Amino acid sequence: MSGPGFLLSSWPWRSAGYLLTGAVTGGAALVLIAATAAAGAVLTVVLVGIPLLVLAVLAGIPVAWVERHRMRLIDADPAVDPHRAPLAHGLWAWLTTRMREQATWRELGHALLFAVLLWPVDALVVAVALLCPLSMVATPLLMATVGGGQEAKVLKQWTVTTWPAAFGIAVLGVVLLMLGAYALGVVAGARAGLTRLLIAPREAELGTRVVELTRSRLRLVDAFEAERRRIERDLHDGAQQRLVGLTMTLGLARLDAPPGPVADQLERAQEEADEVLAELRELIRGIHPKVLSDHGLPAAVADAADRSAIPVDVDLALSGRLPQAVEAAAYFVVREALTNVARHSAASRAEVSGGHRDGRLFLQVRDNGRGGADARAGTGLTGLADRVSALDGRISLSSPPGGPTLLRVEIPCVRTDRSA
Repeated sequence: MSGPGFLLSSWPWRSAGYLLTGAVTGGAALVLIAATAAAGAVLTVVLVGIPLLVLAVLAGIPVAWVERHRMRLIDADPAVDPHRAPLAHGLWAWLTTRMREQATWRELGHALLFAVLLWPVDALVVAVALLCPLSMVATPLLMATVGGGQEAKVLKQWTVTTWPAAFGIAVLGVVLLMLGAYALGVVAGARAGLTRLLIAPREAELGTRVVELTRSRLRLVDAFEAERRRIERDLHDGAQQRLVGLTMTLGLARLDAPPGPVADQLERAQEEADEVLAELRELIRGIHPKVLSDHGLPAAVADAADRSAIPVDVDLALSGRLPQAVEAAAYFVVREALTNVARHSAASRAEVSGGHRDGRLFLQVRDNGRGGADARAGTGLTGLADRVSALDGRISLSSPPGGPTLLRVEIPCVRTDRSA
């Protein structure tokens, strides 16, 4: 408002629109609440009025919803919805959730204040700051049309009989209209601030929602890891064992078959079965390695290092077990990093080190390659970074041209005593 372009911008009209729609919405809210509450009070004796009284109590929710959308006229950062999602489906779950929330009762208080006091103020400000000056500006037009060129009423109070006086009133109306634009902006800003104070979520409620979102995210991560372990067990105990049995059966059949085309076909079938079994084992390791579930992160990292295409030194100072989601995320980050080192870095050696201290797991993957790695270049680390961030962890990558490349992983966690 302090800028020189305020009067020529859309803000005065947006402020007027906010106050004008507030007057209309407030009048409608007054009729709705009063009619619902009165009907509920009258019909309570026959029990039909109880649902109407409940609707009157919940009337603040739709009013607040409309207010949050109206605030978009003058506020680029409108108030967010403070209500929580019900834990179950159905009307009863929704109703009990809303009745227990402080936000519902604050919105009811806002609706009552809005319906009784605030909307008349909105209407009065619009009338004084906008409609009255516009009526004064239109005085010459009124004198030329309605007054037949002889006279005109100014705000239905004073009579103007000369053209100089009519144009003077119009100029005064323009001045008052400019001053009224500032008044509209001030009142609209104050009204929006009061509305935000009444219906926006409190810091404690926001903190509760953050905790709920964090717990929900952790539950999703745990469910994802549990599903991976289930698939790994099904493949390991089901398909893999059947393939092993098939390979043995083919081997025995080949020993019993006489030399010739049948024996050659059995030999090729056994070789194909051995290759499929080897691929299945690699697939199982990629889904969730059994060594990680049975022996923990150090053993799984050592196994990944042994299978790496380049020599890898492992130095993990970890005692006890970590939460399963943390172990899985750390393992897959290390494995993806070693895969990238072998494929892209031209390194001759890599090192994995880390430990657990101050309630956090620290890992480092270093190589002596050419550097220049970029996590945004489709290396696979972006998805793993999202997975680590779901555990409130973080990944940092340092890879200057010429090397060395250093990947750091940090995940908050506590050691557990769970068995394998």
